[in-house]
Amino acid sequence: MSTIELLRREWSAFRRPGRLVALIAAALAVVGLGLLYAVSSRADCGGPCPVVPVAADGSVVSDKFWFVHRDLGREGSITVQLTSMTGTITYPPPNHDQIVPGLVPWAKAGIIVKDGVRRGSTYAALMMTGSQGVHFQHDYKYDVAGSAGSSPRWLRLTRSGDTITGADSVDGRQWHTVGTATLTGLPDTAQVGLFATSPGDLTVDGAIQQVRFTQTVGVFDHITVAGGAGAWRSEAVGEMNQTDWEKHHHADGSEEKDGVVTVSGTGDIGPVAEDGAFGPESTLPGLLIALIIVLISAARYGARTVAARPVLAARAAVVGTATFVAGLVAVGVTVPVGVAILRGNGFTVQSVSALTGVGVVVGVAAVLGLCAVFAFGLGVWLRRGWAAILIGLALVAVPYAVTVVPLLPDSAAEWLLRLTPAAGFAVKQTIVEYSQVTAHYAPSAGYFPLPWWAGLGVLCAYIVVVGSQVRDAA
Repeated sequence: MSTIELLRREWSAFRRPGRLVALIAAALAVVGLGLLYAVSSRADCGGPCPVVPVAADGSVVSDKFWFVHRDLGREGSITVQLTSMTGTITYPPPNHDQIVPGLVPWAKAGIIVKDGVRRGSTYAALMMTGSQGVHFQHDYKYDVAGSAGSSPRWLRLTRSGDTITGADSVDGRQWHTVGTATLTGLPDTAQVGLFATSPGDLTVDGAIQQVRFTQTVGVFDHITVAGGAGAWRSEAVGEMNQTDWEKHHHADGSEEKDGVVTVSGTGDIGPVAEDGAFGPESTLPGLLIALIIVLISAARYGARTVAARPVLAARAAVVGTATFVAGLVAVGVTVPVGVAILRGNGFTVQSVSALTGVGVVVGVAAVLGLCAVFAFGLGVWLRRGWAAILIGLALVAVPYAVTVVPLLPDSAAEWLLRLTPAAGFAVKQTIVEYSQVTAHYAPSAGYFPLPWWAGLGVLCAYIVVVGSQVRDAA
């Protein structure tokens, strides 16, 4: 019998009402729960929701800082000495009962060239940070580390057309180039000046995340601008001076005295918005239910199978392909429709490329199909449906459930997603971890410890191990 004929025969044997109903139920769980979640979620800001800045590539970003600026032509530079950098952290651990002086690691004060003051516009900045030394950053995602140390430090940005170069110096005489960036579309007249900003102080205690208000104060001296024109202006990029600390103690803003400018600010300039954003994978709360249905159905089918190796391989292929197709339809409907509904309900959804979106849909469907093959193999090997179901759920569904929902410490959750077949679900991650952004990089927040290809490799390795046991027992 040819391979095609064998597959056709096994497909005819597979498509019994019970198994088809199971696949339909799994697909409906993905679609129904995903769309129900999207429809029932509505943004409520107690008024008009603030506009979240979006960069030129469509990604949601943070862009909030105090800016003292003036015009800069196509050729020019700004040179300053950052003489000091101080800050305030409100109610930090361990007791959360004081407002203390200090800087969070990615507090920033420095100089910046930017396409106006619109949030999300292109920029390049050279800065001193709270504890990471000098950094050159541009267009939110890109970061180059410079020299270590702290203020005082000389900083310089030089513009030549669309090219911005950042350099720093300890003494103002010997300069070290930190980085260079090309800002596509930078207008002939850009804005150049001083800035200060400070992201929130993040702590995580189990499932509880707290982000406390912080503020940075930079003091600048020896300010020289070549190629500049117009008067200096001082304003906030993004909304500031809303907290009690800013209203009653120390407002964000700037002061100038005898050529020395002090700039105070809060917020961040970076690739992840403080306001947060949904990702396409957030429309898949029904994935766990679908996974459980698939594992149970495939394990029971495998436990009832006693056949030669070619037949076993054909049945495994049919089980995996049928599950893949059902998952492809379900996820392919849920993700784009759910994203559209969330956006219509006032939520910000992080934009991804068409290739990434297709990768999520195909990847999740493929993982469901591979999990079905794994459970089928367990059933064939153990010859007991209940045992195969329990092991399949314990190795795949339970690790996925307890890591997606913050039921375990982050380190334990990460190891589960390295060592169990649930690692394959790394294919649905679209958010990126950035070293220059403080965030809760944990499975419960959507971050997997392995890249998608490595996660798929772990899942396939389990399938190979089970397959070898089946082959030996056949």
